[in-house]
Amino acid sequence: MSTLTAKGTTGVTTTSTQDVIALVGRILVAYLFIPAGIGKLMGFAGTVGYVASSGLPLPQVGAALAIVIELGVGIAFLLGFKTRISAIVLAVFTVATALFFHKYWSAPDAMKMMQQINFNKNIAIAGGLLAFAAFGPGRLSIDKR
Repeated sequence: MSTLTAKGTTGVTTTSTQDVIALVGRILVAYLFIPAGIGKLMGFAGTVGYVASSGLPLPQVGAALAIVIELGVGIAFLLGFKTRISAIVLAVFTVATALFFHKYWSAPDAMKMMQQINFNKNIAIAGGLLAFAAFGPGRLSIDKR
């Protein structure tokens, strides 16, 4: 990999190595969201049931919103399209998912550790997404940073 530098539209100088790392990072993060969105779409009734079991109102709307975010915004993030906005939307969604679906503080003892691990992973994923919101997708993206 070359270490040539170039300024993106934000004035941030990146190397080609950093651009490749940012691309790989977007691929790895999108790997979490896109298959999950496809799974929710293909099993919509089950997704609605899961949302309903959490006590959230309008489970059909919640399930549809989750699909749009995971699949639609996930693809935009993967491609580096409106990356900063996509990253913020995915980060907010991920924190909300942690708060509504991984409530380890009220989980039965047998599930507490698993739910706490999932909660903490979601918080960490949101942190990584916020880094993309702050620094952009790199030049190997539609945004061409």
